[in-house]
Amino acid sequence: MKASPSSPPAAPATARVGGRSTTPLPPSPHLTNFFVWREFVWGGIAGAFGEGMMHPVDTLKTRLQSQAIMTGAKAQKNIFQMVRTVWASDGLRGFYRGISPGVTGSLATGATYFGVIESTKTWLENANPNLSGHWSHFIAGAIGDTLGSFVYVPCEVMKQRMQVQGTQKSWALAAAKGSISQTHGTQMYGYYNGMLHAGCSIWRGHGLKGLYAGYWSTLARDVPFAGLMVTFYEAMKEFTEYGKTKYLPNSDFDVGNSFEGLVLGGLAGGCSAYLTTPLDVIKTRLQVQGSTTRYNGWLDAITKTWTSEGVHGLFKGSIPRIIWYIPASAFTFMAVEFLRDHFNDKVDTDARELPSLSLNAVSEVEKSA
Repeated sequence: MKASPSSPPAAPATARVGGRSTTPLPPSPHLTNFFVWREFVWGGIAGAFGEGMMHPVDTLKTRLQSQAIMTGAKAQKNIFQMVRTVWASDGLRGFYRGISPGVTGSLATGATYFGVIESTKTWLENANPNLSGHWSHFIAGAIGDTLGSFVYVPCEVMKQRMQVQGTQKSWALAAAKGSISQTHGTQMYGYYNGMLHAGCSIWRGHGLKGLYAGYWSTLARDVPFAGLMVTFYEAMKEFTEYGKTKYLPNSDFDVGNSFEGLVLGGLAGGCSAYLTTPLDVIKTRLQVQGSTTRYNGWLDAITKTWTSEGVHGLFKGSIPRIIWYIPASAFTFMAVEFLRDHFNDKVDTDARELPSLSLNAVSEVEKSA
C-alpha cells in the first residue's frame, strides 16, 4: 500500500570497483522525464474515463441547478421528475448532451491534477519541513486543479449550455412556449450543434469573457474541492494503513491499490462534493445564464439565491452531485492506481537496471585494462 499518489524510483546505489568508489550513471533523461509525464497521462485517461461514465448524472445536476434561470418562478422539479422530463423530451441522447467538452475538460483537469500533485507535494515538504502532510496534500491538489482550469472552464461553459438545451427540437419547443426565462426581446443563445460550434458561437457573441464565464466562481468551487479530495484520500489511506497495522499485524491480507482507490476515492469525492455544493450552484447559474443577466457576479448570485431560496437553494443538486462524484472519483482513482500498478513496474525495473548495466560496463573495462 503506497503512502502517496506515486512513489519515486529508488536511488541508485554506489558500488566499489577495483578498490575505488564508482557512481553509476544516472538514468536516461528520456526515462527520467517519463517518470514525471506518465502521471499526466494516467491522470488524463482516468479523468476522461470518470467523466464519460457519469455524464448522465452530471446532466441531471446541471438541469436541476439551472431551473431558476430556465423556468423562472415556475414549479421546479426534483431529481426523479427531471429524469422523466429529460427522457420524455430528448430520450437517451439528452442525458449525453455536452459529453465531448465534458470529457475534454476532465482529461485536462485529470492530467494536471495527478501530474502536479506529487511533485508539488514533495517540493512543499522539502521547502518547509514543518508543513504538515495534510496541508501539503491540500495545497498540491489546489495547484493542480488551478492549472487545469484554463482548459476546463471553457469546456465546462460549453458542456453545461449543451446540457440544458437537450436536443434541438426540445430547445426550440421550450423557446416557443416561453418556458425559458429571459429578458423581453433578448435571445438567450442559439442552439449548439456540437463542441466546436458552441465554442465558436460563444466566442463570436462574447469573446474570451464568454468562454471564461464564471471563471472565478469555478476556482472558488474547484480549488477547495480538489484540495479537500486529495486530503481526504490521503488521510483515509493513512487511516487504513494504521488500522491494518494495529488490528491485523500478522495478516497478509491485501485488497490491492486499485480496489483501495475505488473505495477511498469514492468516499473522498463524495465528502468533498457535498461540502462544496453551494459554490457549484453559483458557478452553474453564472455560466448558464448567457445574455440573460440575472446575476451580476458571484456575490450577487449568492445574495439573490440566499434571499429567494435560502439554504435549500444553495444546496440544490447536492444529491446528484454526490451521486456523480462518488463513482466518478472512485473510477478515477481506481484507474490511476491500476495504470500505475500495471504500467509503472516495468519502467521502474528498467530504471533500476540502468545502474547495474553501467556498473557491469565499468567492471569489464577494469578487467581488460
